[in-house]
Amino acid sequence: MIQDKEAKYKKGGVVEYREMGYWQPDYEPKETDTIALFRITPQPGVEAEEAAAAVAGESSTATWTVVWTDRLTTLERYQAKAYRVEPVPGNPEQYFAWIAYDLALFEEGSIANMTSSIIGNVFGFKALKALRLEDLRVPVAYLKTFLGAPHGIPVERDLLNKYGRPILGATVKPKLGLSGRNYGRVVYEALTGGLDFTKDDENINSQPFMRWRDRFNYAQEAVMRAEQMTGERKGHYMNVTAADMEQVYERLEYAKEIGSVIVMVDLTMGYTALQSVSKWCHKNGMILHLHRASHATFTRQKSHGISFRVLAKWMRMLGVDHIHAGTAVGKLEGDPNLTRGYYDILRLQHVKPDPIKGIFFEQDWGYLPAVMPVASGGIHAGQMHQLLDLFGDDVVLQFGGGTIGHPMGIAAGATANRVALEAMVMARNEGRDYLREGPQILREAAKNSPALAAALELWKDVTFDYTSTDTADVLPTPTM
Repeated sequence: MIQDKEAKYKKGGVVEYREMGYWQPDYEPKETDTIALFRITPQPGVEAEEAAAAVAGESSTATWTVVWTDRLTTLERYQAKAYRVEPVPGNPEQYFAWIAYDLALFEEGSIANMTSSIIGNVFGFKALKALRLEDLRVPVAYLKTFLGAPHGIPVERDLLNKYGRPILGATVKPKLGLSGRNYGRVVYEALTGGLDFTKDDENINSQPFMRWRDRFNYAQEAVMRAEQMTGERKGHYMNVTAADMEQVYERLEYAKEIGSVIVMVDLTMGYTALQSVSKWCHKNGMILHLHRASHATFTRQKSHGISFRVLAKWMRMLGVDHIHAGTAVGKLEGDPNLTRGYYDILRLQHVKPDPIKGIFFEQDWGYLPAVMPVASGGIHAGQMHQLLDLFGDDVVLQFGGGTIGHPMGIAAGATANRVALEAMVMARNEGRDYLREGPQILREAAKNSPALAAALELWKDVTFDYTSTDTADVLPTPTM
């Protein structure tokens, strides 16, 4: 490393990133620093420390050559600092790199700006074969510039008057093609059958077969009639995702006008749009559900992209009440241990490091509201004991096909899920080993519920046992 700070300017031209001050092994991170953990796969011949320094430099102040304008500012303050590099266990080609970013580098309350820095340009850097952002430690000083969720879990439960159990939901199927009236019929039957929520899917916006206003009207009519029939608070997630923000705000205002308690957005809208909708929900008392559409394009692969745990942190910061976070037992990617880690990040106020769950940093959320995780995708009533064991009460369990595919009809599918859930919660509250006894508990409940009996028979052999592509880099030690 160049010891004389002026030497690099005297030398000029191309200088290694570690010589420009981006590798500082003696640096002690400040409480106000954001710390990023990257998984780095350098190209052959590129040393790990230089690769880490390059990531630090290119995600903060550096470019490929020395520039004289560095001398017009206090560059040392604004340089990101790679200060630790370790080989990834069991993978000699990869390294973990810890990089610290000063608080001044990010605009207050802006996920768009933070992501433009940390993941903006560096992932295409030729000196790296692959790069993945594994985790972030976000300082409370920066968290305090964000509003977070419009409600949070306890407030949402108060609004819905639902306590002591998971929330039950379903996505309307088929995703596309139904008319507005038929769509409303699905909503009504699912809600009267025993579900708390129904929802639009990610790709239903305003297509020729069903414009958004028709869907909103029929769905909300179904919600109100279901509430009258059951005496319970119900809701339908109105997807307000649109081509531009003018249309998004029009749909938000209409959902509010007709009495909806919850709206929905897709991750594909982008961070600025999502944060704008969150602020609207804060002002208008609306619950905000986020579908993580497109996330697996960059979160699924272990060597390159962004871990979902980082995305979960960003979404908690910018402010959603719900986010799809995996099922572990369903049809979509999700290692059970890592999925538990995502749920901890979303729900806990203080998260401790846990390598088994893939959590590298201690995270104090500074009382930023918790987010309700959503388990959705290929789950059914026969898995209820596993779902309750994995995720506890503060979760939305969404049974789309597991409701609408029931052989006795949609209402029966909803009833099957409600009976299975209440039987399992009762068994847990009685102190039974409900995970081990789960199948027996379900069979006992099915004796008095033809709907549950039919569901258990239909889906008894359905599992999705595939090896996860993203897993922890350490294994739990067996206990004697």
